[in-house]
Amino acid sequence: MTNHRTPTRSARPDASGSPVPEAEPSAVEALPGGGRPRGSRPGAVLALAVLTVALVAASLAHLLQGTSGVGLAEFAGLLTGSGSSAADAARDILTGSRLPRLAAGLAVGSSLGVAGALLQSITRNPLAAPDTLAVTAGSFFAVTAVAAFGLAVPLWASGAVAVAGGLAAAGLVLLVGGGGGTSTTRLVLAGSAVALALQSGTSALLVLFQQETTGLFSWGSGSLSQLGIDAFARALPVVAVATAGALLLSRRLDLLGIGDDSARMLGVPVRRTRVLGVVLAVVLTATSVTLAGPIGFVGLCAPVIARLLARVAPSLLRHVVLLPAAGLLGALIVLVADIVVRLVLGAEQAIAIPTGVVTTIAGAVVLVALARRTRDAGPTREPPAAPARPRSRGRFRVVLAVALVAVASVVLLGLLAGSRWLLTGDILLWLQGQAPPLIAAALDERAPRVLAAVLAGGAIALAGCLVQSTTRNPLAEPGLIGITGGAGLAAVVVVTLAGAVGGGAMLLAAVAGGLAAFAVVYALTWRGGLHADRLVLVGIGTWYGTTALTTFLLIRSDPWNTPRIYTWLSGSTYGRGWDQVLPVAVALVVVALLAGVLNRELDLLALDEDTPRLVGVPLERVRLLVLAAAAVLAALSVVAVGVVAFVGLVAPHAARALVGARSARSIPVAVALGALLLGLADAIGRTVVAPAQVPAGIVVALIGTPYFIYLLARSRAS
Repeated sequence: MTNHRTPTRSARPDASGSPVPEAEPSAVEALPGGGRPRGSRPGAVLALAVLTVALVAASLAHLLQGTSGVGLAEFAGLLTGSGSSAADAARDILTGSRLPRLAAGLAVGSSLGVAGALLQSITRNPLAAPDTLAVTAGSFFAVTAVAAFGLAVPLWASGAVAVAGGLAAAGLVLLVGGGGGTSTTRLVLAGSAVALALQSGTSALLVLFQQETTGLFSWGSGSLSQLGIDAFARALPVVAVATAGALLLSRRLDLLGIGDDSARMLGVPVRRTRVLGVVLAVVLTATSVTLAGPIGFVGLCAPVIARLLARVAPSLLRHVVLLPAAGLLGALIVLVADIVVRLVLGAEQAIAIPTGVVTTIAGAVVLVALARRTRDAGPTREPPAAPARPRSRGRFRVVLAVALVAVASVVLLGLLAGSRWLLTGDILLWLQGQAPPLIAAALDERAPRVLAAVLAGGAIALAGCLVQSTTRNPLAEPGLIGITGGAGLAAVVVVTLAGAVGGGAMLLAAVAGGLAAFAVVYALTWRGGLHADRLVLVGIGTWYGTTALTTFLLIRSDPWNTPRIYTWLSGSTYGRGWDQVLPVAVALVVVALLAGVLNRELDLLALDEDTPRLVGVPLERVRLLVLAAAAVLAALSVVAVGVVAFVGLVAPHAARALVGARSARSIPVAVALGALLLGLADAIGRTVVAPAQVPAGIVVALIGTPYFIYLLARSRAS
């Protein structure tokens, strides 16, 4: 991690040359450090006392919920020392089920609350949290890897494994994101990209090692169900020591909020403080993951609520008060979420629903609300990894020809490759209708899969070009602005609730879901105009929310269908037919023609807000049309290959690097590169561990994430 000067509130030109106020990293809009913390000691004690009383009340309500008929009267008998059978039953239920669940909720919530407060203060960023910095994803990936490979480790070592995974993920995010005081958009994009890659790796392990990882899918969304109090007893000392260590850093964190240089002048070892704070936050998060799985966004919500309460009790801005307050609020959020699930669904059905699903949905709402208030200037407008230097027409023709030949080669490879390799002569016989039954069956199954991957890859790449041009954010893509998440959610709704598995129903649902998600993101972003950075942040929040809802539906669906749907959502072409291929082909042709007609407008949109208006382009109308076309393309791609990320990012960047930024040249090359990337990923996924298969979306994510991180690192250098 590197040290940075704390930016002051000043003006600098945006892409159009107009002055734009800098975001002040020390504001939350009340992040600590916006000034000297205020508030009296009695006020701090009162604030903590009120939160403690609320937590005690929630704990009592939590204890009274359950699947058995044991309630307040039975527990009252237990407290009075009654030796009746009802009191004995109440004691067994209390010690065997309800107390362990309550204890897990308290430990997990307080850990995540303190961890989130630490990370937000260290980075001086209101959207920093264990989830947005990929700490949770790193810890869960490490735990899943240990289970998948059957590694026998002592119980204490499982916690160490989770800490190592979380530290590696957080270090990578802060390294490429820029560390403390960095751009909010950059930090969240870096965290989301690394988290997506780790989730893809986790998904690959869950798909390939289903027997070894049985139960991890549900637990992976955060479950408070415990087999006993022992796990809490082991976690408690770690949580207590890490929280105490965080409190010892309170004064340093207060001073760090006023800027690195000022804090250094006052004797604060800035680098050491940041390292210690990150380590403590990761230890707390890893302990939470080890105890109950990844319960999402508690670490974002709790500190934000604490700082909002600081308007009433200013002493909450002092870290010696803020950290325990965030811990109390985190525990309160987890318990209330668990109570709400059991109230809405009933105690018996709520057993199967992870608490983390509810907290992630709530966290997504908070993320969107914070994003709407951001004044962040974004990560960059054009990173050097994707130069916009003009290229010659001859170079464009050569690159396009080579890319098309490569796509044709991938199509041929996809037809030949599989659990049984075929020969080119077999394909010729199949095309003539003279192939033996075994070969004909293999090619009948492979051909639509290969074309689905190639066409969907081209469609996603084209959608990425359109999104990046209209938002003027080179790090945006359909997945990160919520379109593919909405399409996937709608398709799962049709399958799990309506019981419709036909291609037509899923097609309509996915298109409607993608357009609905786009409409929500667009509406929430619009404030007298479209703010490009806000669009990305709101889209990421929408993506998290739709993913949580999808997980909720999958867990409540028929358990026999869950692995199949989960594999499809990971980006699989398994079982694809011509009815899924044809709509993508038609949409790709139509939108490509539209992009060709609007190539001048796309080039102007990529410049700034003012130039298109000056030359007579109806800016908002064209932008809405282009983004809607991208949403339709992305939604149809979800029907064909499931949810695939990074193709819409990697292909446009590579195309601009090869042939320049002019839409008339970069879009055809990007479409070819997207088809090449996803087609190749599908062929690799079907052969590398044959007869088992790795979904193409997972392969793409594992390939695309390093490139994404490279782009962030290069743009940081600029």
